[in-house]
Amino acid sequence: MTWLQALLLGIVQGATEFIPVSSTAHMVIALNLLDLDKKLTPQQITAVMAVVQLGTLAAVLAYFARELFSMARGVLGIGATSEEKHRGRRLFVYMIVGTIPVGVVGIAFKDLIEGAFTKNLYLIAWSMIGVALLLLLAEAVGTRRRGEGSLRWSDALVIGFAQVLSLVPGSSRSGTTLTAALFLGLKRETGARFSFLLSIPAVAASGLLELVSVREGIAGVGWPAVIVATFVAGVVGFLSIEFLLRFLRRRSTAVFVLYRVLLGAALLALLMSGVVGPGGTP
Repeated sequence: MTWLQALLLGIVQGATEFIPVSSTAHMVIALNLLDLDKKLTPQQITAVMAVVQLGTLAAVLAYFARELFSMARGVLGIGATSEEKHRGRRLFVYMIVGTIPVGVVGIAFKDLIEGAFTKNLYLIAWSMIGVALLLLLAEAVGTRRRGEGSLRWSDALVIGFAQVLSLVPGSSRSGTTLTAALFLGLKRETGARFSFLLSIPAVAASGLLELVSVREGIAGVGWPAVIVATFVAGVVGFLSIEFLLRFLRRRSTAVFVLYRVLLGAALLALLMSGVVGPGGTP
């Protein structure tokens, strides 16, 4: 992988990880356009994507550093007020509850997730469209009245199960979890913030596990290039979080719904016309 390819992949990952348009779909498409799908094995592609995600994990940790520090003080009870203890422990428990479903499914179906099936462009295209329609429905029926203080453990569990759908490429972690949050009546920004916090354990676990288990595969890709892509993803990801939270305070997700449908339809058109194959190759 060249430096330019690494730079482009980092930008794609950082720009799409937190916006509900599926970073996995865009990374697979980018890998195909850069011809890296022909040079890397499916396992190497999965490893690169998981490790580069650590850059966006760093972006979440940096953006929510103050909130995470307050949560840690509340959990540990160090210099925290009774209100901080209650809020910190509550959010911590909700993050754990919401992470259990994706952890169980991710481990149980690890080989399938890392295989060629999840890089299939037909699957990505239909996932893009399907989740877009669900998000549109959630926008239509959701009350969007509930703030963070109204979060319950049952909400965390429902959103956690929605996060499982993000294992299907094209679904989008932020897309599926934000959709669930809207169906539960949460405000858009509240749903997005909890979605970002919920991503921390899952992304950290998947990225670090891949880092340990496929060191040789990553070495074959080129560690310097992967590090560059990861760093760029972190910088762009931080800016992406700020953009989305500001955007959702005043606007709906309609533009993302439209984008997902158009991209999914375009992929299907290219696939059905034979311009690209299911794996993205001509």
